[in-house]
Amino acid sequence: MAISYDLDMATPLPAAHVARELHDAAQNIGLFDASVTLEQVLNEGAATELGTWIRVYESKPRPWNAVITDLGFTPAVSVVFRLDKEGEISDQQDEMIRLVSSVLDRVPGDAVLHKDLEQVWLLRRSGDLNVSEQADLWPPHRLSALSHHYRRATLAFS
Repeated sequence: MAISYDLDMATPLPAAHVARELHDAAQNIGLFDASVTLEQVLNEGAATELGTWIRVYESKPRPWNAVITDLGFTPAVSVVFRLDKEGEISDQQDEMIRLVSSVLDRVPGDAVLHKDLEQVWLLRRSGDLNVSEQADLWPPHRLSALSHHYRRATLAFS
């Protein structure tokens, strides 16, 4: 079974614009090599140097989606991060956080990073960023990768 995380965003920007911002950020921080194209990120997905597969797509959530019912916003664009189970999971999570932080700098709107609609890692609502209180998810080096002011909070879907 794949280990995957989703960054769901209620943003006025179209998926193609979000993909461009993610692609640029990933190249700037050294996660994508020069061969990875914007079209790959938006269509079939692309892998980072560590093997994390990333794809940006337009969200079409059902009305009963937990992001809508529990968090109160409707995602327009999502990013999926599928980790390579053969690689070092913690390192891939670290690179995911660095990239999510960069994307949040570039893309406005509410956002949630979660694992399978079960474990909420971070939530940005009305410009305020909250990260989970779980120390195992957010060791000091991951917290230092965030470029935003944040608060620690208990975050969960019902």
